[in-house]
Amino acid sequence: MKKIIIQTENAPAAIGPYSQAIKTGNLVYTSGQVPIDPATGKLIDSDVKAAAKQSLENVKAVLAAAGATLDDVIKTTVFLKDLNDFKAANEVYAEYFGQNPPARSCVQAAKLPLDALIEIEAIAVVS
Repeated sequence: MKKIIIQTENAPAAIGPYSQAIKTGNLVYTSGQVPIDPATGKLIDSDVKAAAKQSLENVKAVLAAAGATLDDVIKTTVFLKDLNDFKAANEVYAEYFGQNPPARSCVQAAKLPLDALIEIEAIAVVS
């Protein structure tokens, strides 16, 4: 299978030597998306709900560049700076993945890139 690099200006540029996503066959693997507003380049770090929303918007934008939507997501991994923020982040997550949510793992990470409050990655199937 061919590996296709996915890149969009509608999500933050990679902050290291990686791609925003890779598409191979009908699968899309996104890199972890921290809550950087692509319009301003600023990290949202004052409120975990706002940060979760921005991270999910970034995932959504990367998926769109690959021809996928949040409905195509089969698995996510959520990394939280503080697992005590789980309830608040989960409320926002439920707004994006309401009816038929994907499988998910959620862990507390010792430290995230840019000292972000949250990072979210996804795997999607494109039909």
